[in-house]
Amino acid sequence: MSPRPKIDHLRKPQIVAAAAEVLYERGLFDTRIGDIAERAGTSAPAILYYFESKDRLLEEAVEFADRTFYERLSDGQDHLDRAGEKLVHLIEETSLGPGGLGDYTLWMEIWVRARRDDRVRSSYFGLDRRQRQLIAEIVREGQASGEFSETVDPDDFALMLSGLMDGLGVQVTLGQPDVTPELMVARCLALAASELGCELQPSRPVGRTSARRLARR
Repeated sequence: MSPRPKIDHLRKPQIVAAAAEVLYERGLFDTRIGDIAERAGTSAPAILYYFESKDRLLEEAVEFADRTFYERLSDGQDHLDRAGEKLVHLIEETSLGPGGLGDYTLWMEIWVRARRDDRVRSSYFGLDRRQRQLIAEIVREGQASGEFSETVDPDDFALMLSGLMDGLGVQVTLGQPDVTPELMVARCLALAASELGCELQPSRPVGRTSARRLARR
């Protein structure tokens, strides 16, 4: 009998992508392993071979969505030269950008689990630091080029901005009528400009279509 082909590197990402879609649509509580198996075109036992629980699938799904976001963000940042432009781009992508798995829905699911599960909490801390590290790196770049005030602590600023984005992002995701994606961009840019001692302007207009799409968060 010929040896079983090694396809783990193909099957596991397919399951994670399917899990991200189903968990986004239904939430952790209302999602069954069988629902994910059906979306992935496999069986429940096959999923349990790779993942021992829905909690573990949720962690992987959030990491998948997060990785997709940062890949898109990195592609955009590669075409920008100034630190100010990169910071505006980061804020706009977080606030405006394609919706769906890129919004805060899966993050809200993992926050609830992290409150009560030490393992999930540890995973969340690792993911959360990524955003702050990127913001701090942009600030240091801007300070080195003279764009941003040298008196600002990059890590403190990153904590402040990421906290504001998370707070407003949750309200946009929930469809709070008076908290639109446009407002989220404006408030984040205002905070950044005030703290960093520079002028920051949005790079693109935001229409009601974008706002309505992101209100699904």
